[in-house]
Amino acid sequence: MGEETRLKHDGERADPEAGDKDGFVLSREEQGDVEESRPPRAAVLHEIIRREGEQELARNIIALSWSSLAAGLSMGFSLLARGLLSRYLGDVSGHVLIESLGYSFGFVVVILARQQLFTENTMTAVLPLMSEPSFAKLGSLLRLWSVVLVGNLIGVALFAWGVLHLQQFDTRTQQIFFGLGEALMQNSPWQMFTKGILAGWLIATMVWLLPSAEQSRVAVIVLTTWLIAVGGFTHIIVGSVETLYLVFAGHLSMADYAVDFALPTLAGNIVGGSLIFALISHAQVRSDVG
Repeated sequence: MGEETRLKHDGERADPEAGDKDGFVLSREEQGDVEESRPPRAAVLHEIIRREGEQELARNIIALSWSSLAAGLSMGFSLLARGLLSRYLGDVSGHVLIESLGYSFGFVVVILARQQLFTENTMTAVLPLMSEPSFAKLGSLLRLWSVVLVGNLIGVALFAWGVLHLQQFDTRTQQIFFGLGEALMQNSPWQMFTKGILAGWLIATMVWLLPSAEQSRVAVIVLTTWLIAVGGFTHIIVGSVETLYLVFAGHLSMADYAVDFALPTLAGNIVGGSLIFALISHAQVRSDVG
């Protein structure tokens, strides 16, 4: 009896095509285990995210508005958690590395709660347009981006106003919130833009990784967004909580918020999430199937 008809120890015929270069033969069950342990191909991840994007583009404005408002409010907890960690860590060596974990809290809430966050949509919602370019898809994308961005910004503005005026924190903690905004505004508009590219790229990377993360979703979210905080990269939604806090405190004008922070950071996030990462990932998949 030849190698091709060798039987497993339990009597089941092995698949001769399952052998590796060393001549080992796997049972069908073992082959299934191998397949299950392999990460999905890039094309599979692309299709999962594209379908999610199609669903988001099809949602009505009212649902998008409420979801994006909720996301903006939730993202305020990134400022809150980071500020409280800094307050109680004091001058501990390397406190920035621990404090920056608070930055991730809002992202964990928003993503696991399936709320609409603008910088996620720079990746997710753009893939349907790249897959089937059309003016209708472009219009749907711009509608989605507009509604979600406005809802997010209203949410973070409400949160920042509440943190400042509802007298929930002592003077020291309020000073730390103020300091976070001041540190952010030390960047020039060009730095806001270039650092925004890296933040958008990292968020898009996170979105790409999540479908295959399974039980490690929280770890992927935390590690990715923690790096944004540690690197001082600029994010249009979290950064708006910090800078609008300064606006409501009378230390920053709305014009300076828009010109020096919001517009360059928004442009950078879009470039990093859509024009770089999403385009490269889409091109990779098209090349594989082409």
